[in-house]
Amino acid sequence: MTKKIRQRILISIAFAGIIYLAFSIYADFNQVIESFKHFNWLLLPLLLFLSVLNYFTRFIKWNYYLDLIKIKLNRMDSFSIFCAGLIMSITPGKFGELFKSYLVKQTNNEPISKTAPIIFAERITDFLSLVIISLIGAYIFDYGREITVIIGIILILGIIIISNRSLASFIIKVFSRSKFIGNHSKSIQTAYESSYKLLAVVPLIKMTSLSIVSWGFECAGYFFILKNFSVEVSFVWASFAYAFATIVGAVSMLPGGLGITEGSLSYLVISQGYAKEIAFASTFIVRAVTLWFAILIGVISVIIYQKKFGKIDFELSSISDK
Repeated sequence: MTKKIRQRILISIAFAGIIYLAFSIYADFNQVIESFKHFNWLLLPLLLFLSVLNYFTRFIKWNYYLDLIKIKLNRMDSFSIFCAGLIMSITPGKFGELFKSYLVKQTNNEPISKTAPIIFAERITDFLSLVIISLIGAYIFDYGREITVIIGIILILGIIIISNRSLASFIIKVFSRSKFIGNHSKSIQTAYESSYKLLAVVPLIKMTSLSIVSWGFECAGYFFILKNFSVEVSFVWASFAYAFATIVGAVSMLPGGLGITEGSLSYLVISQGYAKEIAFASTFIVRAVTLWFAILIGVISVIIYQKKFGKIDFELSSISDK
């Protein structure tokens, strides 16, 4: 694992620690500790299993996209790269998962510009699925409707632009007048061709549907956590709350949505008339079995990957096909 990645993870952990401490003080630290005593730890294996199901369905999506743009990769190597990419769950919007494109290049020398759009397509379909889940809840519970609709419209506009070759080509041509972009015009065109295939109507519908299933597993985990704390809400409400908080955290562009996602989840539970310590305890647990569990899997996978393929020398800020 590179020194830079280790530093980012440690900084994120420290940042999360400060946030969680602040939430604990706000909710009354002693009451929070007391709430944890009421958590049935026998539920933990089920929660982790649901998160694994989320990662597995996302792995299916990753492989589907690789096949779609004709990237030949051994399935075990593909699985190793996908799991290693989970270490970047702590980056803003998870776009640090461009790390996977770097690993694909290191494994079989495919250009990063060809595979990077997969990360973009993954995020688009993730966002679309979360918007759909949120929108259903927003209209049922009359909360967060405007934010969800705006995000959905922005996503759809982006997809329309990518799906229209003449419009996309015109935009690329205009921006290519810039010396910096002009020097990378070949890579940009390669990236666009991949994006065009990945976000075509059929793949978009298929992978958005799969993403709804994928995120549904984590929504189910959150529902079970709330039930454990005797928070009497429906599965639809739990799914809405989890999806909405995840979207808000992602668009904040904070690493892993730290602070914003936790605050949104806690606020939504409190708004249902439950104590602050219950809201925070349930939030802490769901983040532990989703975000932090993913990072743990990523760390282990990076170590395993390096034993097979050698040292990783990855810098997100200077990523290129060279």
